[in-house]
Amino acid sequence: MKKRVILDISRLISRARHHTPSGVDRVEMAYARGLHDRLGDRLDFAAVHPLAGYGRLSSETALRYLDLLERRWDSEGGGVEQRSLRETVPLLMTLLPKPGRATVGSVYVQASPHHLTRPALVQRILAREQARFLCLVHDLIPIEYPEYARPDGASLHQRRIETIAAYADGVIVNSAATGDSMRPWIARTGRDVAIHVALLGTQVMPTTATPIAVPDVPYFLCVGTIEPRKNHLLLLNLWRTFAETLPQNEIPRLIIVGRRGWENEQVIDMLERCPSLRGHVEERNGCSDQHLDALLRGARALVLPSFAEGYGMPVAEALAVGTPVICSDLPALREAGGSAPDYLDPLDGPAWRRAIFDHFNAGPMHAAQLERIPAYRPPTWAQHVDIVIAAIDALQR
Repeated sequence: MKKRVILDISRLISRARHHTPSGVDRVEMAYARGLHDRLGDRLDFAAVHPLAGYGRLSSETALRYLDLLERRWDSEGGGVEQRSLRETVPLLMTLLPKPGRATVGSVYVQASPHHLTRPALVQRILAREQARFLCLVHDLIPIEYPEYARPDGASLHQRRIETIAAYADGVIVNSAATGDSMRPWIARTGRDVAIHVALLGTQVMPTTATPIAVPDVPYFLCVGTIEPRKNHLLLLNLWRTFAETLPQNEIPRLIIVGRRGWENEQVIDMLERCPSLRGHVEERNGCSDQHLDALLRGARALVLPSFAEGYGMPVAEALAVGTPVICSDLPALREAGGSAPDYLDPLDGPAWRRAIFDHFNAGPMHAAQLERIPAYRPPTWAQHVDIVIAAIDALQR
């Protein structure tokens, strides 16, 4: 008889005040939907609640909350204050977890890094549930590139990775590149832990009956949190040069979609105070899913000059709707985009300038990529969940 599966949705509950999702939010939502579709009554929901600690949620309660979040994501934009605690606490009170009934041989699944900095808590949860532990690792970037993280980012993430290495019975990684980074941490423990590579699925929105307005001039789109490793500074310096050296009608527009992160004072200063960028660079703190999809479909190209990535969800999402991609030549981005994108060194400003103007003017690089894109097959959540289910089954044998 198949044992039960417990999915932790702590991250989604912690985001009750937010209007738009992060990439990690989307992944946890995909796990909730995908595992519920596949496992039905075998799936239980659990969470570390911000007001009440760890416990189980009824399927009815959890699914009602997931529906609410997806409605918000679909229609609400960013650039506004988070919901007040006065508005949020009543919702959180409806999500108070309760003790669950443990089943020996169950598998506890976690798709976000939420509470992994608390190894004693993770150990208590696993002991209480009498469960084996399957965890998704998104990346090890704060450890490998501490210069791109918050001041305490490397030490916090090291604690998360050590928790996974110590307690996980199976690990899902979102790319082979992330798997290569994770293996040494598990090897140090001397434990035998299977690592399963499962590329993240690609979300493609259905077209809406009412078209969403996008700029009527050629524009480029950059999607992601404004943080140092995303290398927004390269783009802003290029666009300042465009504005200072080109006729107005020959300057492309750049739209940056993403909330402001950390350690990026120079980027924020340019966005707020550089006169040359006004009218040419637009910052959007967040977009509804429908609006972001419309921007992706209408862009001349997605630009992603990152220094480091665990995966490349925007790359896959752009290619899935037929939009060209110019991105850094990183192993994780090649896993996401295959042979379709134009890959560039994130430090090679002249190459980025040439590529941007080629795509702006529908030149040979642009035409060649448009010919490659139809052969691209985006990874799907169904494929990802297949791998997760196989990993669960392996732990229950």
